[in-house]
Amino acid sequence: MKDMPCRKGCGACCIAPSISSAIPGMPLGKPAGARCVHLNVEYLCDIYEDPERPKVCESFHATEEFCGNSRDEALERLGLFELKTMGLMGP
Repeated sequence: MKDMPCRKGCGACCIAPSISSAIPGMPLGKPAGARCVHLNVEYLCDIYEDPERPKVCESFHATEEFCGNSRDEALERLGLFELKTMGLMGP
């Protein structure tokens, strides 16, 4: 999986997956499909450079496998990946 630049105006990684660790302003984490409180109107993370940004967010890297060729593809792919990791879908 080769990293690619984040797609401007996407924010799928801040919406589709659940985050079980605390996020500043979201002490219980974030459920799948919910918008992170730090995703701004331009679909960019307002705490991207903040040391309190969750490690799971830091470790995510945009790849074609996860992000596809559009925001809609990214939301779909990350949503399916979320279902698989929850055991709600087969391999």
